[in-house]
Amino acid sequence: MRVGFVGLGRMGAHMARNLSGAGFELTLWNRSREKADALAAELGCATAWTPSAVSDAVDVVITMLADDPSSDAVHFGADGLFSGGAQTYVEMGTMSPDHIRRLAQGAPEGANVIDAPVSGAIQAAADAQLVIMAGCPPDVAAPLTPLFDAMGKETLCLGQTGRGAVIKLAVNSLIHGINQTLAEAMTLAEAAGIEPEAAFDVIEASAACAPMLKYRRPLYLDEAAHPVTFTVALARKDMEVTADLARKLGIDMPQGQSTLDILRRAEADGYAARDMASILTYMRENKT
Repeated sequence: MRVGFVGLGRMGAHMARNLSGAGFELTLWNRSREKADALAAELGCATAWTPSAVSDAVDVVITMLADDPSSDAVHFGADGLFSGGAQTYVEMGTMSPDHIRRLAQGAPEGANVIDAPVSGAIQAAADAQLVIMAGCPPDVAAPLTPLFDAMGKETLCLGQTGRGAVIKLAVNSLIHGINQTLAEAMTLAEAAGIEPEAAFDVIEASAACAPMLKYRRPLYLDEAAHPVTFTVALARKDMEVTADLARKLGIDMPQGQSTLDILRRAEADGYAARDMASILTYMRENKT
């Protein structure tokens, strides 16, 4: 199977490496061409000058993009993916359900669009341990199983286009809520004189500990000493898309709105490019 991979950021580059390691013939494209060239040299695979050229060269295109506008430009723009000849397009970034519907409606005749966002951080992407949430029935996902198995540990099919995007927003709203609550709990403990490492030891041993707290512990305890894995700006984007979906569905998400408000304030205070673990620092600095 010939596979195009578009979007070689923190997650995408690892996912492309795993596909290459599984023996798939890859063609790469990235907005910053030097990233595509460097990864292609490492993997011994091809690059393309435009998204359209990627689509013409492959059977399946996988995109791992940051947001709806990026995906719009790559699919619908001049020399976009949809002007090429691929028959299957798999969007694995965190997008709005409305955007996924636009992709499905705007795809070339006979082509298939599947939303298949992932859960898992950079290390999970590197280790092919992602959870993949596919907005399609199992029979539609079946031909792509070798691809999904090369990138992840489990693929869950949600039955209909757009449902993968919905459940990814639900999962991320929980993750960002945990991130915020952890920041508040740590700030409370520290204000009472408990050392950060001791506080985290107790939280990690408690019933409240989620897996993300374990693998993100180094970032919470010393954010500056570790590479950024997921920025505050991306967290804010996720929660804005989630809040918009909640409004359209007529449901109330008060905790989600509170998390979004704090992310917006932190971003305005210069935290946009910092890891989302920096919300702990933000809460320490804004205790009153």
